[in-house]
Amino acid sequence: MLNYLNSHLKRAYLAYSHDLVVTGAAVVLALYFRVGSLAFGHYLQALLLYTAIVVALAAVVYRVVGLYRGIWRYASVNDLIQLAKAVTLVIVGSLVILFLINRLAPIPRSVPMIQWFITIVFLGGSRFAYRILKDWKLKSLFRDGTAGRIPVILIGAGDEAELFIRSVQQNVAGSYRVVGVVGLKPARVGRDMRGVPVIGSLADLESCVVRAIRAADRPQRAILTVDVEAMNGPEVARLVERCDRLGLPLSRLPKLTDFRDAGEKIEPRPIAIEDLLGRPQVTLDRDAIARLIDGKRVLITGAGGSIGSELTRQISRLNPDRLTLFESCEFNLYAIDGEIRAMGRPPPVDALIGDVRDRSAVDRAFETVRPQVVFHAAALKHVPLVEGNPFEGVLTNIVGTANVADSARAFRSEAMILISTDKAVRPANVMGATKRIAESYCQALDVAGREDSAVGTRFMTVRFGNVLGSSGSVVPLFQRQLLAGGPLTVTHPDMRRYFMTIREAVELVIHASAFGLDQQNGRGTIFVLDMGQPVRIVDLARQMIRLAGFRPDTDIPITFTGLRPGEKLFEEILDPAETPLPAPVGGLFVASPRIVQQEILHRAIGQLKDAVETRNVEKMKAILTNIVPGYGAQPVVVDLSVKER
Repeated sequence: MLNYLNSHLKRAYLAYSHDLVVTGAAVVLALYFRVGSLAFGHYLQALLLYTAIVVALAAVVYRVVGLYRGIWRYASVNDLIQLAKAVTLVIVGSLVILFLINRLAPIPRSVPMIQWFITIVFLGGSRFAYRILKDWKLKSLFRDGTAGRIPVILIGAGDEAELFIRSVQQNVAGSYRVVGVVGLKPARVGRDMRGVPVIGSLADLESCVVRAIRAADRPQRAILTVDVEAMNGPEVARLVERCDRLGLPLSRLPKLTDFRDAGEKIEPRPIAIEDLLGRPQVTLDRDAIARLIDGKRVLITGAGGSIGSELTRQISRLNPDRLTLFESCEFNLYAIDGEIRAMGRPPPVDALIGDVRDRSAVDRAFETVRPQVVFHAAALKHVPLVEGNPFEGVLTNIVGTANVADSARAFRSEAMILISTDKAVRPANVMGATKRIAESYCQALDVAGREDSAVGTRFMTVRFGNVLGSSGSVVPLFQRQLLAGGPLTVTHPDMRRYFMTIREAVELVIHASAFGLDQQNGRGTIFVLDMGQPVRIVDLARQMIRLAGFRPDTDIPITFTGLRPGEKLFEEILDPAETPLPAPVGGLFVASPRIVQQEILHRAIGQLKDAVETRNVEKMKAILTNIVPGYGAQPVVVDLSVKER
């Protein structure tokens, strides 16, 4: 460290000394150019005084304006502007001082102007000459080492592409060699970016690759330099397929905001399956979200699960007064608790081990922390497992939800938000039926609050489909199967599901909850996240194979295993009887499903508990069928176009 500091100080001292010397030399040269050699001696005394003033003032100004914070290796137009400001200050200041001494009598009036140009040339020229010398050396090494570099073609001729090319050219140990740029539009075709030709537009991608091959520069990889969020998912998916047909694995650059210094190595990243969803960003109501969370005591059940842990992460950044994590799995609770406590300035956190099926444990948690806002994410959600263990599904998804809701009401929480699923719509399985009853229970309590002013708690339900990367998602399964060399298993060629990233889903859950809390007239409604278009699972499998650098059905086979117990070919996020109403905020539908009377639900839950205790599965399913219309019915495609009231 000491050696580095000594070396750095030595270089800074040399640069400082160089600038002062050339600044003084510029005064001498300016006078010489103005009066010539014959009259030069006549101005010698005035020249010495003026030079001394200029150098002394420059010694102060150059430090103050920060000329030495920049790195000569990366000298740019901004550095030249800083130089011009500093030189102008020095010359103007020197003239003021000289005017006070001798009214500028001995110095020709044009000398300061000539001096300004010469000083700029000396100071700026030395910096840019150093950069050119460095770049020339690096390019020489680059040319000598091209055999080990991967030839790539860039898609997108914007700022990101220019930064990547610069990074490649300046990093001797780089992995890539850019052989051409493909613009999204024809406007820049035929031009160069830092010596690399823009060889065509995206519409001519195939012919661009052919031209590169004819020039003996066959690209081995394509790199998308455009922010994938600026493109829609189908566009990215088609681009992946086109590159796959050309034998070019497609990567992408980080966002422009993620780039660091242009001289650092910029590494492409794989195209993620999330990049293919292509849903437009929703503008969140930050003020409403702040009113929901900021300064509040928040409790999250199932805090260690996929949705619960992401809720924990996002809510912890929204300045809650206290955050309580309620989780039955010790390891999951330990992991998310440690993650939150490792954050910079985390909120106060309570990590409570408990099961939502245990009413006394839930009551103790509520009595201890008195939460104002409750997010209920605890659930059993894996369809085949719940189908094989229906009693556990009833206890967790129905009884557990009722326990949390009743405690929220008893301890006067401001709001409880139930995390629901598209499988609750016309459910074909026990898991979906139990979640629909959970929705109905919260609906009934919310409506009761409208009729009884003594009950202040709002009960809101947010429903959405599959989330990519969750513990029960198909994506981790496909990833494991890819690592094992395949095959990828899909239940049916026509299987379709709605997908959303966990981060996006949780953002919209909080967004919907904040909106719902402000809408006292909308009691009993359900918020349904706009999931976009459903995705065929077999298409998802093929895309993941391509993104891994393999060819579907050739390198990695896909096999069909048949529907599992309780599965439907496609899920619905709205029941045919639920007319989607417009929401004044983006990313949401508002549904008004049939509301079941609270007394009927209490009686049904009691009967379900009896069926669980006696292990009477027929009775249990009969009760589910009576309470949940459409249980076991075939799905129907619902028009999701929002209709005006």
